[in-house]
Amino acid sequence: MKSGRTIFLVDDDLDDQEIFVLALDEIDPTFACVSAKNGLEAMEKLKDPTFRPEFIFLDLNMPRMNGIQCLLEIKKDPALRDIPVVIYTTSSESRHKEETLALGATAYMTKPPGIEELVTSLQKIFRDYQ
Repeated sequence: MKSGRTIFLVDDDLDDQEIFVLALDEIDPTFACVSAKNGLEAMEKLKDPTFRPEFIFLDLNMPRMNGIQCLLEIKKDPALRDIPVVIYTTSSESRHKEETLALGATAYMTKPPGIEELVTSLQKIFRDYQ
C-alpha cells in the first residue's frame, strides 16, 4: 500500500473507480485509494478503527445501501463524522445537492466527462478542504 494520504471511494462502477485512481495518481502518486462497492461495504471498512481516510468520496446510486443512507450512517458515528464526505455522482439535480449538503456532506461533485476535468475538480476539493 502507498504511504501517502488515504482517500476512500465508495462507488459501484468499476470504470469510475479506475478513472478516479488514475486522476489521484496524476495529482499525487503517494495517494492511496481504498474503494468499496456500496454503503454497506463502506461502513464495514469504516468500522475498523485503524482505517481513517482523509476524504470519503461517495456515489449516490449504489445497490444495498445508497449514498444518502451511507452519509447518514457516517454522520451518526462520532468517530467518523469529522471526515470530509464529498458526494461524487452523475446526478446534477439541485435537490440531490441541497439534500446531501444539508445532511452533512462537505461538497457535491458531479462526475466530470474526462480525466483532466476530474483532476482539476479533485485538486480544488483537496485545496479547499484541507
